[in-house]
Amino acid sequence: MISRSRLPLTLLAAAALATGCATTPAAAPTDAAPTGATTSAATTTPTTATTSGDTAAPAGTVTCTYLPSGSPARAVDLPDGQAVPASGTSTVTLSLGGQPLTLTLDRAAAPCAVASFESLAAQGYYEGTSCHRLVTQGIFVLQCGDPSGTGRGGPGYTFADELDAIPRDAAGYGEYTAGTLAMANAGANTNGSQFFIVYEDSTLPPAYTIFGHLDQASVDVVANIAEQGHDAARGAGDGVPNAPTEITSVVSG
Repeated sequence: MISRSRLPLTLLAAAALATGCATTPAAAPTDAAPTGATTSAATTTPTTATTSGDTAAPAGTVTCTYLPSGSPARAVDLPDGQAVPASGTSTVTLSLGGQPLTLTLDRAAAPCAVASFESLAAQGYYEGTSCHRLVTQGIFVLQCGDPSGTGRGGPGYTFADELDAIPRDAAGYGEYTAGTLAMANAGANTNGSQFFIVYEDSTLPPAYTIFGHLDQASVDVVANIAEQGHDAARGAGDGVPNAPTEITSVVSG
């Protein structure tokens, strides 16, 4: 059984300090928003989501708000936040370090996060990027999704958290089990493009939107990357992966 430590709140790293980002759990994944980033207000009730004009979204859908924020690490269009599907799942194959990962995206749990991820993938935002962070102590995650490779890059917009579906333990901490796919952030409602993959059970504050899961074969691929270690650039247990982690494609279906 993996030890689940309760981690104090602190900033990600010196690089994040320069941006004035909100505090996040020690060693917890973050998507450092650009200075001056604003928060968003996505609506996530499956059948009653409304636009700012109080026009009801079609049943089984939600209206998502994606707010421009800072300069994009790679230019993309904002997702279409109208009539976003809020039920069922979709499947994506992500090629990581030359190996395929099968991602099942959960539209019911996090429709706005799924819609954003699918939009970015369709625009080629993730292609040619490498996962910039591997954590091997306290929590066990591989963080990806920043074309700048600094941990501070984003798509030029933010959107709100979707946290209701996160499993919680008796103490109220979030249970991010192996295979969890979740959004990284720099505080409440600062989701952008960065995401993290949990390769061993980890406990975190329930502040990171879970928008999908990986199958066991895909988890094994990420665990093997973790076994090869990192450069400890952020201290013991936290750094850039030693193994190749370039994302060469993200394909739906």
